[in-house]
This record gives sequence, structure tokens and C-alpha cells, in this order.
Amino acid sequence: MKRISVVALILCACLVPVAWGQNITCPSSVDWTEFHTIDMARYNPCEKVLGVHNVGSLQLKWSYTTGGSVYSTPIVVNGVVYFGSEDNNVYALDASTGALLWSYPTGNSVTSSVAVANGVVYAGSVDGNLYALNATTGSFLWSFPTGGAIYWGSPTVANGVVYVGSTDAAVFYAVDASTGAKLWSHNACWHMDSSPVVAHGVVYVGDWCGNLYALNARTGALRWQSSTDGGIIYHGPALANGVLYVGTNYGSLFALQANTGVVLWSYYTGGGIYSAPSVANGVVYMGSNGMRLNALNASTGALLWSDPAPSVVDGNSAVANGVVYEGTDGGTLYALNARTGALLWSYPTGVDSSPSVVNGVLYSGSAVNSTVYAFGLP
Repeated sequence: MKRISVVALILCACLVPVAWGQNITCPSSVDWTEFHTIDMARYNPCEKVLGVHNVGSLQLKWSYTTGGSVYSTPIVVNGVVYFGSEDNNVYALDASTGALLWSYPTGNSVTSSVAVANGVVYAGSVDGNLYALNATTGSFLWSFPTGGAIYWGSPTVANGVVYVGSTDAAVFYAVDASTGAKLWSHNACWHMDSSPVVAHGVVYVGDWCGNLYALNARTGALRWQSSTDGGIIYHGPALANGVLYVGTNYGSLFALQANTGVVLWSYYTGGGIYSAPSVANGVVYMGSNGMRLNALNASTGALLWSDPAPSVVDGNSAVANGVVYEGTDGGTLYALNARTGALLWSYPTGVDSSPSVVNGVLYSGSAVNSTVYAFGLP
């Protein structure tokens, strides 16, 4: 079982990982604050509304269409949905109705997910800037220029610092969340455009050469470096129970000890991996260009089930209350039984986005339809 501090729970209304069937005390309202969620594993164990018994009844609540493809995860905080679009804008919508609250134009596409912390929205743009916006009004607070584009790596916020990668000659940055001042940077051999994991004073991030780095979150000093068999592209690792899980464009999923970088096991999925895994209740869920979603034993890497998809599984999955949600390049969003892989629900959205599940509502974006969708029970 993953553990989280009482302080973090109070401040962030964070997610507390638990086993299926175990009763815990959760906040009355749970937010999905950034790409991984606070638990760094794309898992919402406090979801109590949607589950295997009723997810098949999901219906469209609302949709909002932008002027460009939506690849980013819809981030939900305090009843507002935040996301970016290839039409160069960051958006804020009312989570209940889908009504536009505000939008902010950046200098280029916003393809990665935003992060929201302490009333501020942090968004990376292909124009190379990291933007800080007032979460209530969308007003500009500051921007930090990198020397390259921020494509797919989403910012992560921890302890007053924003961590983000760039195509800037393979540089990874730590930026003061209040001022936008650069605190430190780390160079790699190639692009570090993957979403970082930050936990226990350590930043974990991969590069396109296939290296995974553990950096001191305060200073950027290298703690360890480990090599995989291919590039760590786009969405990076996930962390659970002291183990890092990361996929490569060669098609392998690696499990490494978070404190040492030692490889524990690897599993070849049959196709390139361009997404981050989801981890819940001792199971790792990993999609690939091998056109299937794989569920693996998190401790051993043994295959538990594999669900063949009719199209490339290129997006990131999300897990909540016994259900794993996954989209395909073929344009369909799926809900599967997390234990068995059995199909529970599907909807043709044109997805290439990563879903989020918050307080009985499933949110997802569409690259094909340039739309964000919200699904709920009737």
C-alpha cells in the first residue's frame, strides 16, 4: 500500500491508495490536480460513484469544442476543468455544465497537461514557455522561457517548485512556482520532454536516449541514472510502492527500484510505448502501439490479462474504483474491468487524450474532434 502524509491529505485533498474492498476515509470532493494526480500513478482510489456495477450506464453530460486537437488530460480542481488545445489556448470550463469560464492564448499549441496548485495554473506551450495563470480569472502571472518546445511533458508542482522538461538541447528545469525564477536545470543526452514524477524529495524523469534520472528535487544533483532499451518519450514514469514503472519506444515496460535505479523486471508489449503506465492495487496497466492494453503484476511483471484493441493504444489510462479507462487512436474511449479486462462501456469520442475520473464524472479530450467530453450517470 502506498502511504501519504496527513499534511498532504489536508492541503491537497490527495488520493490515498488502497486495495479493492478496503474502507478508508476520503475527502468529500477529490480533485485531479495534474497529469499523474498527486499519487504519481494515474489512480483515483477515492472515487466512490463510478464502478464496475454502474459504469456501463455512463451518458454524455456535456462537451466543449475548441479550435484544435485536445491531447491533454482534463484537470479538475474546485469544480473547474482546465486543459490546453492545439488552438494555442489554455481553457477553464465549469465542471458541471461545460460553460467557458476563461481562456488564455499562448504563443503556440498546448499539447501537454496543465497542473493546478495554490490557485495557479501552470501550462507548457510548444512556444517554449511555461506559463503561470490565475486559476480563477486566467490572468497572466509570469512565464519562464526554455530554449525549446514543451510538447508532451506535463509540469509537476511540489513544495513550491514547478518541474518541467523541454526539447531545449535536452534540458530539464526546476522553476520557482511563485516567481518563475529558474532554480536549477539538468542536462541529458537528448530531449527530456517527459512528465516528471516528484516524490520524497526526488525528481524522476526520462530522456529520449532511454535514460531514467533520479535528481535531488531541491538542488538538481544526480542521485542515480539507469538505462533502458529505448527512448522514454512523451509521458514518462509512474511511481508506486517504491517502484518506478516506465515504458520505452522500443516497446518494453521497465520496473526499477526508486531508491537505486536497479531494474527489477521488464516486459515487452509488442509495440512502442508513448504513454505513462497507471498503477493501482498491485497491477500496472500499460497500453502500446501493439494495439492492446496489458495488465501486469506490479511485483513480478507477470501478465494478468491483455485486451486486444481495434486500434493503437497511445494515450494514458486512468484507474478508479475497479475500472480502467483507456482511449485508442481509432477514436473510442473504453471502460474495462480492472481485474479481468472485460469491456464495461465504450464511446466514440475520437480520443487521443488521457482521461481523468473525479467525483462520479469521466473527462476526456479528443484529438480528432477538438473536443473535451464529460460523462456521468443518468
